[in-house]
Amino acid sequence: MKASRFLFAVSALLMLSTQPVDAQFLKRLGKTVENAAKKTVERKAEQKTEEAVGKAIDKVTDPDTYKEEGKEEATPAQTAAESPQEKAAETPKQEAKPTEVTYAKSDFVSGDEIIFEDLMDNEQLGEFPSMWDLLKGVAEVAAIDGKKAIVFPEEWTEITPLMKEMDGYLPEQYTIEMDMWLTDVPDDDEQDQYKQYYRLQFYADATTHNKVMELNLSNYDKYVKCQMAWGYKSTTGKDVSGEAKVALPANGWHHLAISFNKRAFKAYMDGVRIANIPNMSQAVRFTLTRGWDYKSSAITNIRIAQGAVPLYDRMMTDGKIITYGITFDVGKATVKPESMAEINRIAKLMNENPTLKFSVEGHTDSTGNATLNQKLSDERSAAVVGKLVELGIAADRLQSAGKGQNNPIADNATDEGRAKNRRVEFVKR
Repeated sequence: MKASRFLFAVSALLMLSTQPVDAQFLKRLGKTVENAAKKTVERKAEQKTEEAVGKAIDKVTDPDTYKEEGKEEATPAQTAAESPQEKAAETPKQEAKPTEVTYAKSDFVSGDEIIFEDLMDNEQLGEFPSMWDLLKGVAEVAAIDGKKAIVFPEEWTEITPLMKEMDGYLPEQYTIEMDMWLTDVPDDDEQDQYKQYYRLQFYADATTHNKVMELNLSNYDKYVKCQMAWGYKSTTGKDVSGEAKVALPANGWHHLAISFNKRAFKAYMDGVRIANIPNMSQAVRFTLTRGWDYKSSAITNIRIAQGAVPLYDRMMTDGKIITYGITFDVGKATVKPESMAEINRIAKLMNENPTLKFSVEGHTDSTGNATLNQKLSDERSAAVVGKLVELGIAADRLQSAGKGQNNPIADNATDEGRAKNRRVEFVKR
């Protein structure tokens, strides 16, 4: 009975889509999700007899993926009544694995020129996010785990970035990044279905529903924390689908990164590459949809940027490297883990060119107090130098120099300009 209810829910997902896309395209993706659903139901049935042995083995091989023994599970009624803020406050976080090492090995390269950035700093709680357009449903700004974020109170809410040119803003090379909230999934035998569901849809044009990619991120299983499934149209016109699973700590923020380079599409969760698609058709815009869950889906720190130029080429052309891939906690000099991919690339460049020396310069926008901005940029540039030294770069090849808000490269009166002014520069010495 539960299996049929699960499969009915998955089928409903496909029928609920209001986009008139190619039937074969959705059929392939639907089959992938259906197969995953069947496996989930089968696994839950087997778990009844193998639970003790399975948990003992899994806790040894991957203890961070599991809750501690003896923790009481939330009932369906309790879970449904909790707001995102309450759930974040009441549910203890699982200890995260060391992510800096993972990010340092990541091949994701953040784009050089920011097209869109929403850090949510100036948004008002309870209001619709000012930098987005609503296509259906309900979205609003709320605070989750201490961060302002876009939350989705209703199922099947769909939003898209509010751009000056809505008829196509994704270039031939682009990156998309955002932090996504992943909630915990109670071991609830009464609800064998997806508990949390995000969908990114990419379109080949602005006026029709000619979809070239559907990327689904779901958190439906207590033990496999996250599944990514995709269906896309290749450059040869074929409809292709795939899926992958990754274990992620629940009840916390996780970083989704996407890169596209003319035809190659890659997707990463917390620095780990999940999807590697070599021949996807070009997209010019995208939307984000929240499916069904426990009312705790949320996104924040969203950035779209034009594709990156190789570091050495940038250095030789400009005498410096301007990067937006190194980011910090708000108002602090704490380097975010996802910054390690870019910092590792700088370290690799310096190792390959042993005579190369850099002045690491931190820049802020003009928001806030100039004195505090100067102090913050001093501390941030020093923090980046510290990370490079930890990676084995000799300290005498580096110097830090905070520049505060004194050297803007764009208009601080606009969101786009402020985003470009918040940067780290590696200036050749």
